[in-house]
Amino acid sequence: MRRVKDLSVLVQARSAMTLVAALGFALAGCSGSEDTSSANPAAVTINTPVQIAQVSAEDYNENVNGLITGQTLQNWIDDWQNNKPAGINGRLVILQMTTGPEGGEYITPKPQEGVLTYRMDTGRLTQVRSNGVIETRSVVPDGNQMDGFLQDYNIDPRNDMVVCAMASGGYFPVMQKGRCWYMLRYWGTAKDNLAVLNGAAASPEVMDPSYLGSTGTCDEHLMVTAGAPNCLPRNGRVSVRDLPEDNISLQATVEDVIAAAEGRQDAFIWDARSANEYSAVQGVAEDKYLGIDFRNGASKQGHPVGAVVLPYSNLLMSDGTFRYKPKADLLAYMNGEEVDGAQFERYDSGALIPLGVGNAYRPGQTVITYCETTFRAMITGFASAAVLGLPNRFYDGAMVEWNSLSAGVQDKFGSFILPTDSPWRTDLVSRSNWEYNTPAAIDARSIQDPYAARTNAVTAADRAYRLGQGSGDSAGGGGGVTLPANPCGG
Repeated sequence: MRRVKDLSVLVQARSAMTLVAALGFALAGCSGSEDTSSANPAAVTINTPVQIAQVSAEDYNENVNGLITGQTLQNWIDDWQNNKPAGINGRLVILQMTTGPEGGEYITPKPQEGVLTYRMDTGRLTQVRSNGVIETRSVVPDGNQMDGFLQDYNIDPRNDMVVCAMASGGYFPVMQKGRCWYMLRYWGTAKDNLAVLNGAAASPEVMDPSYLGSTGTCDEHLMVTAGAPNCLPRNGRVSVRDLPEDNISLQATVEDVIAAAEGRQDAFIWDARSANEYSAVQGVAEDKYLGIDFRNGASKQGHPVGAVVLPYSNLLMSDGTFRYKPKADLLAYMNGEEVDGAQFERYDSGALIPLGVGNAYRPGQTVITYCETTFRAMITGFASAAVLGLPNRFYDGAMVEWNSLSAGVQDKFGSFILPTDSPWRTDLVSRSNWEYNTPAAIDARSIQDPYAARTNAVTAADRAYRLGQGSGDSAGGGGGVTLPANPCGG
């Protein structure tokens, strides 16, 4: 396979570099339109995964960013002006992925005191984008979509504290909270201005029920509901170009994963899916999900060479609150220890083999985590990056993209998806014993250029947008995609 240079290595080598430009970018007003043609970006520091990572306190109650508890959020709601974390000068903006039961749908805001709650439009967490070779269905939004989000919700990540939360619990909403954190962090929100509520707010173990209430009206609560989309203020004037951090190295490209699989990058490749999906166990039937139609109905997907598996659900408590396990348990997993009957495993000689103590994560490695659409991996990656403080990257293309870059596969129109001489053949660095479906069951893929020099069109476009260059759209960009509330997630 033709070797390619890894952009992340170049970025990390220049991690201290600061790009200076003039301040003063402003979006259009309340009309919802944007004018970025004359944008002047703020000075920006390009951060490496090491610099992006943050270490949680052993007691999650002590955190004032990253992973916070209901106790901390209640303290803020009680008296935001006096209890806000040091250095936060703006409002408390709570973005809910789900609503709670009747009568307690929302974490009750106090608009006059600077506490706002919004029902998050989770379709805005992802976007169909191209990496230069292939179009992928759920990737971090581009600069235009992100600026539209900040404008519609009137969020100023430089000054506000943003909390990604859920009222009712579930695995998929936890993934969406992770996507919320990833989207904001990737586009330059500082760690001090961003938090994820640990668990479901509607669980009494997480928050006092008195802090949740009914929907109310737009004027009273500034909430956005499915039936009242115009509750959004739509008067924000901050762009990602105003943010001083560039955290785009949070995303790993397919070329990064190929390099890790070939041993050219020292990475801990973490598969967040089930052991069956990881090892391609035969005889396990599953319906087609999210257009993943390469499976033959009796097998699963396999994995990149060198990847290990610890399913995402093992990181969460089993008490129905969907809280992360204690930090000590997460650290034990990373060391290869068994916790609650689970530990990292690898596939060897046709069987899953536990890695054992000291044989899992090695200090100095960068974690690259993925699943099927990098929704489940938002749980593993958030734990890695924002609780344990490890350098972490998300392979956003995930197995949907990875398996689509296998050569010699025909779709239902008789076209080969990827030519055998493409430098981006992932089947050469994959382990599986699964068989392709019949061509009649395989949908066409959107291949832009099987011979592209790089697979970093998304991150290159986003970095250019941050610097005031280009439209922010990578080739083949599209609208947001709402994924189904499938308990398996992505």
